[in-house]
Amino acid sequence: MPRPLRVAIVGAGPAGIYAADALLKSEVAADPGVSIDLFERMPAPFGLIRYGVAPDHPRIKGIITALHQVLDKPQIRLFGNVDYPSDISLDDLRAFYDAVIFSTGAMADRELSIPGIDLAGSYGAADFVSWYDGHPDVPRTWPLEAEKVAVLGVGNVALDVARILAKTADELLPTEIPPNVYDGLKANKALEIHVFGRRGPAQAKFSPMELRELDHSPNIEVIVDPEDIDYDEGSIETRRGNKQADMVAKTLENWAIRDVGDRPHKLFLHFFESPTEILGEDGQVVGLRTERTALDGTGNVKGTGEFKDWDVTAVYRAVGYLSEKLPKLPWDIDSGTIPDEGGRVVEEGGTPLQSAYVTGWIRRGPVGLIGHTKGDANETVANLLDDYANGRLQTPASPEPEAVDAFLAEREVRFTTWEGWYKLDAAERALGEPQGRERVKIVEREDMLRESGA
Repeated sequence: MPRPLRVAIVGAGPAGIYAADALLKSEVAADPGVSIDLFERMPAPFGLIRYGVAPDHPRIKGIITALHQVLDKPQIRLFGNVDYPSDISLDDLRAFYDAVIFSTGAMADRELSIPGIDLAGSYGAADFVSWYDGHPDVPRTWPLEAEKVAVLGVGNVALDVARILAKTADELLPTEIPPNVYDGLKANKALEIHVFGRRGPAQAKFSPMELRELDHSPNIEVIVDPEDIDYDEGSIETRRGNKQADMVAKTLENWAIRDVGDRPHKLFLHFFESPTEILGEDGQVVGLRTERTALDGTGNVKGTGEFKDWDVTAVYRAVGYLSEKLPKLPWDIDSGTIPDEGGRVVEEGGTPLQSAYVTGWIRRGPVGLIGHTKGDANETVANLLDDYANGRLQTPASPEPEAVDAFLAEREVRFTTWEGWYKLDAAERALGEPQGRERVKIVEREDMLRESGA
């Protein structure tokens, strides 16, 4: 009787779980069956949803419910707190599995090469997000001394950062933020947040709903300068062809024509301002210099030679995430992705790397919403199954599932399981219950392991 197809998935965020789901829905899952192991370096699953989505966005965190249903399937096992490659390498994985799918996502900040970027008070948005989302591998405190703050970028991460900085700690207390984050935000001195984009309203990458949510806070006054509402032919074309871009532009137009209210924290959305330098004194941020830009007819912009200095003492760059290079795999340094064709990892010259596949942000870069990785997963899995059907996969030496447990035990790797997640989940919910909160996130890795029963 033929054994089930054995697949390892490295990364238990949405991309990896969607790939597992696609495998489970395939014809191969019925005969001869599939056996899937998810490896995750964090003690808990769900990746970016747990450690990248702002805590005041429970709607997006609701995606976890659907992911839960996948991980509940008996054909899937979770190995949390297992790091690739230090705990298990590609060669190790090849010994146990017919195929390996990498879905490690992107958690680092893309660089921004302008003078002053390394000054004290200049931060990457990803680091700040990891802090307020209770990531165990970042410091427990965050300096929030600045009264005036700049955020560079016009995507949803920039909005998240600006919103968290502009809200009060008590406003965020009903969410799952851990005590250290609440205490940090309680001491936050920010009263003015300035968000900068080098292009215009039609080119902003905000989601319409995320943008509108800024205005729902009783503490945040959102301000848009009427002079920043400008469109050229390219911008008008973008609005005509993209409903979301049109909705974003309309929201910004409405904010630009209204009177400024008296909510205590001011959040300015600036367009046509290209950051050129972070200004410093004694190694510390004291300002931001921007160059005014103008539309060139195509929706792109050019510099005008007109510069302005902004009085801010902290700068957060939210110019995109970057994936981490994975050892033993080819790498495109410019895009920060693993080169692939249809999800098949390809080496230099386009030769497929046998039995190695990729999906999610590590495959196509950190663009799009969480749900967009579902299409990636389907394509990757379809090609993996095609390779399986045509005998192109390598044959593992030890395909039996218990061989993996024995390997990790021999290496003394302390790993969590899906059953352990249920225990950790219950512990976090129990922490929130006395305060009427859904949960309070546990931050320390050791505490997460203990509560998971690892």
